[in-house]
Amino acid sequence: MTTTSPAELSAALATGHSRLRALLPGLTEQAVRAPSALPGWTRAHVLTHIEGVGLALARQARYAQRGKLIEVYDGGRPGRDAAIETGHRRGAPVLASALSAALDEVEASWSAVGGQDWERPVRYRDGTLLDAGLGWWRELEIHLTDTLLGPSIDDWSEPFCTYLVGYLAPRVPGGVRLTLTATDHGGRSWTVGEGRPLSARGRLTDIAAWLAGRHPLRPLTGDRLPTLTDWP
Repeated sequence: MTTTSPAELSAALATGHSRLRALLPGLTEQAVRAPSALPGWTRAHVLTHIEGVGLALARQARYAQRGKLIEVYDGGRPGRDAAIETGHRRGAPVLASALSAALDEVEASWSAVGGQDWERPVRYRDGTLLDAGLGWWRELEIHLTDTLLGPSIDDWSEPFCTYLVGYLAPRVPGGVRLTLTATDHGGRSWTVGEGRPLSARGRLTDIAAWLAGRHPLRPLTGDRLPTLTDWP
């Protein structure tokens, strides 16, 4: 798996935060009630989820720096789901204001992390603050594309796609030896698993999108792709 340094992560998060902030002034009632890329969810559902997970992981950072552990969400997964169900009903101006305030807290929390703080333990997946930061990066970048408000998988950076391919490689099912080749990056390839050999080629963003369970903008070519397992 490709290693992402804290400095690289911090820069990537700043870019993602700016991309999200740029969407807020254009949020209208019509826009937030429209369907998202996620079945059964409107854009308001996705934006509310981004707000919630951003604050949840930001508080992992706040508490970790005090040497304390705290659950990711108050009330666990049911609490998270209830907050989304309530939050998506807010009007567009209220939703935009809440997202702006959440970003303020997110940016303040992560900007305070430095040095050895990144190795502090957190409840998030029983990992470290770096794991939580990488989790926020995944949530932010992927769900921004799910909103269908402009950002697309083609906006995913090469470092993000490379990280995502490594992180999601365990989704390739057993009994398969899958080789994925990025046609737009000098034929760089990744081979995952053991068993029946399969191969597919395409743009790096499309490979990352497929592994993330999203629709590639351009189809991958080669063998018939296997059904992916759950996220790691």
